[in-house]
Amino acid sequence: MFLGLWLLIIFTIIYEPIIGYFGYQRFKHDVKEKADARLNYYKNIMIGLWLPTLFIFLLVSLTGMNLMDIGIALPNINLDTLGTEFTYTIIIAAVIYMLIFSYYLIGYRFSSKLRMKFIEAKEKELNAAPYADILPVTNKEKKLWDYVSLTAGVTEEIIYRGFLIFAFSTLFPDLSIWLVILLSSMLFGLAHTYQGFTGVIRTSIIGIFFSCIYIGLNSILPLILIHFLMDYVAKLGDSPMDQETNIKTS
Repeated sequence: MFLGLWLLIIFTIIYEPIIGYFGYQRFKHDVKEKADARLNYYKNIMIGLWLPTLFIFLLVSLTGMNLMDIGIALPNINLDTLGTEFTYTIIIAAVIYMLIFSYYLIGYRFSSKLRMKFIEAKEKELNAAPYADILPVTNKEKKLWDYVSLTAGVTEEIIYRGFLIFAFSTLFPDLSIWLVILLSSMLFGLAHTYQGFTGVIRTSIIGIFFSCIYIGLNSILPLILIHFLMDYVAKLGDSPMDQETNIKTS
């Protein structure tokens, strides 16, 4: 089991932060010349997330690990690890987080004013974001992007919350839980190098928040829902019209 834990930790250190970064640089070149560049890139993202996730499930089936070790269990409030006040504060923050996302989802559907704000924000994002070229343009890309979001919501919580927190705690039992949270969250942030330095910092902070929720609830299931809602809200404002990708001719 310990070898498997180390192999996956090394994978999270190397694959997304390094191989994923250079893969994104290659994609930025390809997307200017190849019509299917985004579709291929999205498929590679999903493969890169599902492979380690399946390996984790293989470890669970072949070793003394169980699904509860990686947070796949019904929520059960844990007040011991992070303390009563902090745990309840984090849980309340998570509930508020979900309510805000729900408000945006409902408001986008029924409020033309809010819908217009999302469309304007999306236009600004497309113009300013350093990773704007990764965002879907055609309807086909948007459909596959939905699967990417769903994949990320499930697999990233299994890998970066459930697995890494278990792995670091098992391999280094004397390590402070806060250091375990920090290490797993840093790797989560480094998995988003395509978003630039500020994106890595932002996702690392989100990782810390999500890790605290996981430890407070002993379950990644609520996090999968929050992660999916977060990604879904982020795509609000996309134009429903299909646009063909402009391909530069050589």
